[in-house]
Amino acid sequence: MTRSSTNETTTAVEPAVGSRLRWRVIDVVVASVLAVASGLVFVLWNIASNPISAPLGAVVPGLQAVVGGGWLFAGVLTALVVRKPGAALFGELVAAVVSALVGNQWGVLTLESGLVQGLGAELVFALFLYRRWNLPMALLAGAASGLMLAVNDLILWYPGSSTAFSWIYIVAAVVSGAALAGLLSWLAVRGLAATGALNRFAAGREARARSGGARTSAADAAAAR
Repeated sequence: MTRSSTNETTTAVEPAVGSRLRWRVIDVVVASVLAVASGLVFVLWNIASNPISAPLGAVVPGLQAVVGGGWLFAGVLTALVVRKPGAALFGELVAAVVSALVGNQWGVLTLESGLVQGLGAELVFALFLYRRWNLPMALLAGAASGLMLAVNDLILWYPGSSTAFSWIYIVAAVVSGAALAGLLSWLAVRGLAATGALNRFAAGREARARSGGARTSAADAAAAR
């Protein structure tokens, strides 16, 4: 291959990569809708989580962090749909802004928490160059967001906690993040894609491909019989 042909190949590939990572207008719109809707869910969770977390924390101090995943799904969900750099951070932060504007017991620190938690998920997707969007990635992103939540909470709300409390809090937050933010977000995206609502996104195209493959396999099996 000559140098000129190599340059032509490189030039041809670079726009494709840039296009994959570049935000479109529809990406901004859908990410905003998802983030605002998630923020409203956060508002409900602000109220509903306390009757769950308080008894858990009383029985096993630190276990109250198991409800943390209910505030972490916005970043993972937005990233799994939009699949662009910054989507996880955008989703979690905008949802936190909505929660703070409606009103909660944490006030302006809600924004700081949203930033930190969104950054945890964002770093996971960035680590894999925004190319992996499967279930293991969703679980890992949710777990990382949970870890960031735990560290942030221990610094802000539980300074000087015992080692046992800190470890229980961290483990509970990580598991909650993986399950509530990771698994449930992945299932939600699969469900949305199956309805055709995500046809303009890669998640929707993948769903159509899976559906087409399943139909082909079923037809082949019928023909074999």
